[in-house]
Formats: sequence, structure tokens, C-alpha cells
Amino acid sequence: MAGERQARLADRIRVILAERLEKGLRDPRLGFVTITDVRVSGDLQHASVFYTVLGTEEERISSGAALTSATGMLRSEVGRQLSTRLVPTLEFIPDALPENADNITALLRQAQERDAEVAKIASSATHAGDADPYRAEPQDDEQS
Repeated sequence: MAGERQARLADRIRVILAERLEKGLRDPRLGFVTITDVRVSGDLQHASVFYTVLGTEEERISSGAALTSATGMLRSEVGRQLSTRLVPTLEFIPDALPENADNITALLRQAQERDAEVAKIASSATHAGDADPYRAEPQDDEQS
């Protein structure tokens, strides 16, 4: 039961924050931010908000600073729209999902290239050692 409530609350917080960020904040440091996930603690007192930023590393850092400075205002917005007795604290965490996906893509591409090299080598390979004398071609008895 608590897990279901956590999930509903996390989803509602994600929607509230996404809508608020879509309207925009007055902070010029904030770039194109996407809320990817929200995880709420078991006691519903703390919410970890995962986000990604489209852009350079400098834009990611400045957007993270903008979110951190706007945490109080965003928490007030969440509290106003939620019907809970206590409003969870918000912690903004940069999501490593895009970097991990890029890394996995690069590793898969590298594995595919190595597989192609191995297949090329294997196509021209021959068996090691002498031919097996017991696997000789059968003789036709009619010709002898």
C-alpha cells in the first residue's frame, strides 16, 4: 500500500514540477530542463528529483544551480497543488541516463566492429594441423 502511495505522489510531483518548469522560472541560468524521474522516500518526507539538461556541460551546471536556488519556490508550488499534510523536501539530482546511453551505444558499436573483424578472419581461416586420415573421402569400389 505504501509503495503505491509513494508512486502516485512521485508521479504527481513530477507532473507539477514539469508544468512549472514549462511555464518558466525567472532565472536566466535555467536551460532546457526535463524532469526524468521522481523518487519519494518511504515516509513521504523526501523527494529526489532527477533531471536532464539539453546542452553543454556549462548549461547543465548553470541549470543545476538555478534549480537548487529555486527549490523553495518549487516546493511551495508542490505544496499548494498537493493535498498532503506534509510537503516533501526536494533534492535535484542530475540524471546520468543520457551519458550512460551514449556509453552503451559506443560499446555496442565497438563490439559490432570487433565481431565483423572476427567474422572476416574466420571466413578465410583453415583448420590447424594435418588432415584427419580417418575422414578421407570414401573410395568407389566400382572403379577398382
